[in-house]
Amino acid sequence: MIKSKHALRTAIVAGAGVIAVMLSGCASGGGSTATTTSAAAASSYTDAACASGASTDKSLVVGSILPITGSLAYLNPPELAGVGLAVSDINAAGGVDGKDACVLATDSGDSTDLTISTASAQKLIAAKVSVAIGAASSSVSLNVVDSFASAKIVQISPANTSAKLSGYGPFYFRTAPPDSVQGSALGQLITGDGNAKVAFLVFNDSYGTGLRDFTQASVEASGGTVVYGGKGNGQEFPPGQTTFSSEVTAAKATNPDAIVILAFDETKSIIPELKAQGVDLSKVYLSDGNTADYSKDFEAGTLTSAQGTIPGAYPADDFKAKLVSWYKDTQNAALGDFSYAPEAYDATTLSALAALKAKSTVSADIQAQLAAVSGASGKGTKCKSYAECAPLVTAGTDIQYVGQSGVGPFNSHNEPSSAFIGIYKFDKDNKPVWQSAIEGQTSY
Repeated sequence: MIKSKHALRTAIVAGAGVIAVMLSGCASGGGSTATTTSAAAASSYTDAACASGASTDKSLVVGSILPITGSLAYLNPPELAGVGLAVSDINAAGGVDGKDACVLATDSGDSTDLTISTASAQKLIAAKVSVAIGAASSSVSLNVVDSFASAKIVQISPANTSAKLSGYGPFYFRTAPPDSVQGSALGQLITGDGNAKVAFLVFNDSYGTGLRDFTQASVEASGGTVVYGGKGNGQEFPPGQTTFSSEVTAAKATNPDAIVILAFDETKSIIPELKAQGVDLSKVYLSDGNTADYSKDFEAGTLTSAQGTIPGAYPADDFKAKLVSWYKDTQNAALGDFSYAPEAYDATTLSALAALKAKSTVSADIQAQLAAVSGASGKGTKCKSYAECAPLVTAGTDIQYVGQSGVGPFNSHNEPSSAFIGIYKFDKDNKPVWQSAIEGQTSY
């Protein structure tokens, strides 16, 4: 028997209204209310790339270590847009004590070739950046986090969710919630749909196994059973694998009600194999690592009604419009995916506000003020943008930056104290469509 043990809250959009659905163990309902920006999309943006030799003496040097190449490259456009738009907004509001912000972009690659992220981290360290935004992959961050910390450069990831990074050290922060929040939401989504027996196809990566463990715990807490790919069974596959006949055959033999795929680009090989073996793809569940637009990868209708989760509140329309405009103006391309754009925007804005409070664009000084500007004291005046928050900081007022991603202030582990998890369902074109959002508190 499947029983609900939700300790979260969900908001379902129905027509023009928002219906709050209270789940057991929750005192009140709530909604996914992404904060809107005060200005409409600007008519023109320019790339704020750092000039050669840019330094913290004259600039807020925002280093980025994001996936230009590799299995997570599809996340680079929205994350790049989030960072770039934030820098544009910071500069439009006067910069940091008159210092303009600029971006020094590098490639994080992925976990199949960690030499890329190693080289990029060393480039940012040599440049003595004010902050390093990234990486997208938890495994990549685990490869570079110690190097940044040794150089006293604060790193803020907009997308890392691995529990291994919770409270990793004083120079590591993230604006995405840990897997405990997403895993709980994903597990409850699966069992809430009436699925009692669950199979996992998961790669042997800190992100994959970590999220699997939290999702499995949530499934089992709701009365479900994991029949394949569970913790301790040794059935994970290596990152980068391209054929999955044996894994799909083995998982299917357990007669699961649902199959959860926790992988990156490997998903493009797993889905066709599932289809070839006659699996009902409407019973497939994905996560933030692979809930993406597959309209160009699979035949129309392949993923209809499959579901996935992505941390973060649904972006407000005017914020999305600004992201689209920034990306079109600076990259001469269309932006259709907004995954982790709000988190990247907030990470960059928090860095600038911390620099303003510290009266310094040196990374170690920024690190010391990040929790404060996020509202960790619980006493700050709420403000929604750099333009709104900066005058308060300059006046010596404590603030709580309430940005685009809907996350709560940093906790003692340097990660959001609360966050939304978006629920998506794939349409006939194999594109994920936002359905609802669940808000949960970070737990350990």
